[in-house]
Amino acid sequence: MVPLLELKGVHFLLTYKCDLECDHCFVWGSPEARGVFTSRQIKNILNEAKKLGTVNYVAIEGGEPFLYHPIVVKTAKEAVSLGFRVEILSNCYWATCQEDAIDWLRPLANAHDVELSLSSDLYHGEKWESEAVRNAAKAANALNIKAGVISVKHPSIETPSASQIEGVKVDFWTLMYRGRAASKLTEKIEKKTWREFTKCPYENFAKQERVHIDPFGHVHVCQGISIGNAWHRPFSTIIEGYNPYVNPILEPLVRGGPVALVEKFSLPHDEVYADACHLCYVARYILREKFPNILAPGQMYGEPE
Repeated sequence: MVPLLELKGVHFLLTYKCDLECDHCFVWGSPEARGVFTSRQIKNILNEAKKLGTVNYVAIEGGEPFLYHPIVVKTAKEAVSLGFRVEILSNCYWATCQEDAIDWLRPLANAHDVELSLSSDLYHGEKWESEAVRNAAKAANALNIKAGVISVKHPSIETPSASQIEGVKVDFWTLMYRGRAASKLTEKIEKKTWREFTKCPYENFAKQERVHIDPFGHVHVCQGISIGNAWHRPFSTIIEGYNPYVNPILEPLVRGGPVALVEKFSLPHDEVYADACHLCYVARYILREKFPNILAPGQMYGEPE
């Protein structure tokens, strides 16, 4: 029997636009990128998520969501009012000093069940611990807003030993070679034989618990693998009809990871890759013309709409 998708989390890719253009970005965020949710679209998805009865949290991501600060605040408050826990991710470009950071965060101070995830690493600046993140952490502490720091490890530089920034816990994440990282960061690193990648290490497509939805309506089970468009069909209908075993891209990934995807379509390939994401991303890029509605949008593959 095909397992039902009991969705726990909805991640809003609020916008693809970002003030930065980081080499490790999954979604090719940049100042030139297009696409941003309207408040009406967000309200529609929140109500559809509530209708499912299984969703318990919402994440607001980008790009850089704080470029559209009023929409971030409104989304967080509406999500909390519907009973969702909320996580907001940001690179903290706005935290030029502690006092100003407090002004930016104050509208979120009374929204219970809101947590900030602050990005700080060598992809976002010259130092892994940025002044902006320190200011944001201080402001969050002053306003009693829950916060954490996400720092993506660098392949050639030793991971810092610090476990906190201004009293805020730091979680160090492994770099995933997909999106811009697949084209920018794979050249000089040690690689493994392609046949090792028989499983996706990050998503369990047979028991999917989260999706990302972007401003173009695409519902992603992994960034760049769309299972439907919420501007064409109701979001709840897409989720309730989810079946990875009839999806031509997901079926081999469930069965045997990126290796099975390559073998199913007899794709050309190198002998070595950085990680499973690298092989999967390259294979999907080759297959985009064959499956344009699934391997979408172009933004996810470095080809903005």
